[in-house]
Amino acid sequence: MLDLRPVFFVNGLILSVLALAMILPALVDLGDGSPDWQVFAASSALTLFVGISLILTTRSNWREMGLRQAFLMTTMIWVVIAIFGALPFTFTSANLSYTDAFFECMSGITTTGATVLSGLDDTSRGILIWRALLQWLGGIGIIVTAISILPMLRVGGMQLFRIEAFDTDKVLPRAAQIAGEILLIYIGFTLLAALVYWFLGMSGFDAIAHAFTSIATGGYSTHDGSIGHYDSAALDYAVSLMMILGSIPFVLYVRAMHGNLRALLHDTQIRTMLGIMAVSILALAAYLFLESGLAPFEALRFTTFNAISIMTGTGYATAAFDLWGGFALAVFFLLMFIGGCAGSTSCGIKVFRFQILYATARTQLKRLMQPNGIFIARYNGQPVTEQVSLSVMSFFFLYIVCFGVLAAVLGWTGLDFITSLSGAATAISNVGPGLGETIGPSTTFATLPDAAKWMLSAGMILGRLELFTVLILFTPHFWRG
Repeated sequence: MLDLRPVFFVNGLILSVLALAMILPALVDLGDGSPDWQVFAASSALTLFVGISLILTTRSNWREMGLRQAFLMTTMIWVVIAIFGALPFTFTSANLSYTDAFFECMSGITTTGATVLSGLDDTSRGILIWRALLQWLGGIGIIVTAISILPMLRVGGMQLFRIEAFDTDKVLPRAAQIAGEILLIYIGFTLLAALVYWFLGMSGFDAIAHAFTSIATGGYSTHDGSIGHYDSAALDYAVSLMMILGSIPFVLYVRAMHGNLRALLHDTQIRTMLGIMAVSILALAAYLFLESGLAPFEALRFTTFNAISIMTGTGYATAAFDLWGGFALAVFFLLMFIGGCAGSTSCGIKVFRFQILYATARTQLKRLMQPNGIFIARYNGQPVTEQVSLSVMSFFFLYIVCFGVLAAVLGWTGLDFITSLSGAATAISNVGPGLGETIGPSTTFATLPDAAKWMLSAGMILGRLELFTVLILFTPHFWRG
């Protein structure tokens, strides 16, 4: 019999944190004279009551959490946050149906950035900061999950980062200490981003909200025009830099902070990510310059921002890039899947898996040419074990299957081919905007049927938690063990 007490205990702690977070938008609306503050206060009280109740009823008579409990806890946390975090969207002036509210909250906490809200320029500031705060919490949440839980669960090759997470050159031997260091770095980057944005022309409120969502690579904005609302090249490049910083493994920042800059500067995953970005940006800029006649520096500015935004899974937009033509659409579609680095706030398949897949394929080709030779696939200079290679290849296969199934189900709900395909890609890769007229960078997901929104919400949590973490809960063996 699976002991659920540690699972409910941790969820109680998380709900208590969520309840405290609701105080910020309540104070913002109270200061603005908006009656929505009462909804945030009531939602906070209800969430805190449930959280404290779970803590008090499950805090005793258990000592540790097993593997199966860790799987269940990880998935439950994201679902429970979405259930309670959706309450303000339903009962405030946003006036969303619960389906739309759950979609908005799930998109926020998974840092996807897909939205059903429009008219953001006239939306209460409490709702705007709540959306941003959800993404900020989701960003730090997935970093901690990626360094402390996913390596232990050995999901999709994440066991590669287990030593990095728990030893970190023996500077910080305990995961809790590492998490504390990472939280400080995360807060520091957020403050830096807010100051830079404010200095470059954003209002104080907008600077804070966009700092929350850019370092979390989330993409929620306070304006319908997203970052394009400001029409500032300086802001475009500043936000691009923050999105890149959020896409780098935060455990490497910990190493750098303790004097090991080499780990940060020579990590092959970071260099590969930056290389893919550079090639994509230059190719898109050349295409935009030749096809549309846009000035070279303007083409470079727009492609830099939007390519980084899509690849990191942030989802900001400064232009309707879905209208740039077939080549641009194909590049953006591929960038959706790639994502950033493991152990960061970014989404997608992750760069390290492509590196391992390439190294494994290259080794197999060498063996075909020299059957008696001994060839070993390597990642970051270290041998890749057969277990890791198998785990990564299984992840790729399952990712494609889940993407195909989700796209087919979305098509079944009545969506057209492009919307189904890009909707599945943007949900499972946690990117935000899709492609095409229905869910493009200039539109919202509000017009989609409710069934499609629930399917997309499921796709978001599936992609955010690396597939296996969620899917294993649906196997009979999990519950029989």
